[in-house]
Amino acid sequence: MSAATARAATDRAAEPAQPADLDDERGQSLPLLRSVLRPVRARVWLLVVLVVVSQAAVVAGPALVAAGIDAGLPALRDGDALPLVLVGCGYLAAAVLGGTLSAAVVRQSAAASQTVLLDLRRRVFRQTQRLDLEFHERYTSGRIISRQTSDLEAVRELLDGGVTTLATSATSMLLTAVSLAVLDWRSGAVLLVAVVPGVVLTRWFQRRSQQQYRRTRVVAARVIVAFVETMTGVRAVQAFRRERTVAGSYADLAEEYRAVTDKALRVNGVFDLWLTMIGNVTVAVVLLVGGLRALDGQLAVGVLVAAVLYARRFFTPLRDVGMFYNSFQSAQAALEKLASLLVEEPRLADPADPVALESPRGELVLDHVSFGYAEGPDVLHDVHVGVPAGQTVALVGSTGAGKSTVAKLVARFYDVRRGAVRLDGVDVREVAPEDLRRAVVMVTQEAYLFSGSVAENILIGRPEATRAEVEAAGRAVGVHDLVMTFPQGYDTPVDSRGVRLSAGQRQLVSFARAFLADPAVLVLDEATSSLDVPGEQHVQEALERLLADRTAVVVAHRLSTVMTADRVLVVEGGRVVEDGSPAELVAAGGRFARLHEDWQASISAAA
Repeated sequence: MSAATARAATDRAAEPAQPADLDDERGQSLPLLRSVLRPVRARVWLLVVLVVVSQAAVVAGPALVAAGIDAGLPALRDGDALPLVLVGCGYLAAAVLGGTLSAAVVRQSAAASQTVLLDLRRRVFRQTQRLDLEFHERYTSGRIISRQTSDLEAVRELLDGGVTTLATSATSMLLTAVSLAVLDWRSGAVLLVAVVPGVVLTRWFQRRSQQQYRRTRVVAARVIVAFVETMTGVRAVQAFRRERTVAGSYADLAEEYRAVTDKALRVNGVFDLWLTMIGNVTVAVVLLVGGLRALDGQLAVGVLVAAVLYARRFFTPLRDVGMFYNSFQSAQAALEKLASLLVEEPRLADPADPVALESPRGELVLDHVSFGYAEGPDVLHDVHVGVPAGQTVALVGSTGAGKSTVAKLVARFYDVRRGAVRLDGVDVREVAPEDLRRAVVMVTQEAYLFSGSVAENILIGRPEATRAEVEAAGRAVGVHDLVMTFPQGYDTPVDSRGVRLSAGQRQLVSFARAFLADPAVLVLDEATSSLDVPGEQHVQEALERLLADRTAVVVAHRLSTVMTADRVLVVEGGRVVEDGSPAELVAAGGRFARLHEDWQASISAAA
């Protein structure tokens, strides 16, 4: 794989696949921010009060210095120290008050930001859980991880320091300008003139940095996607010795990330340079003009000192406002991505008036079903099949024939385009979601186990079950004796994805989970395809116990599983072309008979 090809593939993974996806959405970030700030609005108003009072105390400092020079020192020469003492005490009180309230601002801001971030994390997690399988198949796991990590981190940086910095800086600038105008309106006019190029420079910075920071977020997402996908497929990477190629592709992405970040930092450097220059020139003009006026006796020395101090203080907050725009742009881009994720609606809509299935029998009907993925063509065409309660139906056929699609429709991971899937005579689209998930359980080829103990993984089938019921489920599928050989029995940790267990052991645990759930309909999608022969024999025995007395739809390539079914459906080209018991179809001499003949030949060859 070339670096260009790898980058193109990563770009496709990181960029939106649908109009409502991440970077195509604009203007959603502020509504989302308002919604998460609403629960902390009382704390926000408290922050506003604290910021205003604390900055008033800070800005009072130069005015008190002017009073000390112009009033306190002359009085001290006349032997009266009281004015200077009062000014000093006032300056000390203002400093203590400003520092104390600034610390309170930091504490209140941190509490508010953590509350908002907690809300966002919960929203993102709940949303990704709520969205259907089709969404997760087009929205890569790396991008979801990016939402929970880098995007939320950008929002955290904005809330933890950016918003408070903006409020503090804006208040400080306003109070500084007002105080200087009150002390000496001519010096205030100089400051006002200097504000014009400062504002022009800030607007330039905003326009230039907006594009750079949006690009930075996009490239950052690509880097995360590439890393997650490489680590997820690390076995394939190592098996085919693609480490150097993958590392080169990742290095290209990392270099692109460095380059866009460098461009953003250059914009910051230009802004900081010219803003510093404008501030220094302003201070020089205030000092020069004020000094000449002071020599002529038109301006008190204390007021001149205060004017210089105010002029110096004014441009530091303006720099902070400009720097805030960096974090704001980054956070806005992140909020747009989060907002676009949060406004996604599942394609599987909950029924407006759900039908309850308290005691489902398990009768299934695919009533003239047609289906296709996304906007693609139909992959199932007018499939009409009825499955009586308690019957085990096996689906066989070539790869891509539509077998797994039928299984996913029965479990309602997707909705049909035309026709209906009915459970006990009720369209599954009208069944209450909780009842449907209890009635229909799907076991896939990958027996996914979560970090935790064996018992905790089995309890996923029915969390309220007792330990005795968990062990009974283990005995029923033949995994109990195996589990009891583990160091801690059912309390033995299995680690993420169950890597401590073999494929057969993981599948047995997943069968115990399904047995504990006790569904009316069990859907098995290639549940034995990845097992070796000894593992398959153990799983096959467990499978027979698991399928007893319940409706089952079994997708399988291995005919050892198919031959135990009550009925076989041969699917080709999205249509059911053969339907009957295994013995009937073998005798009929059709496609299933040829599959059976090939299977028998493979067994003979292996023997």
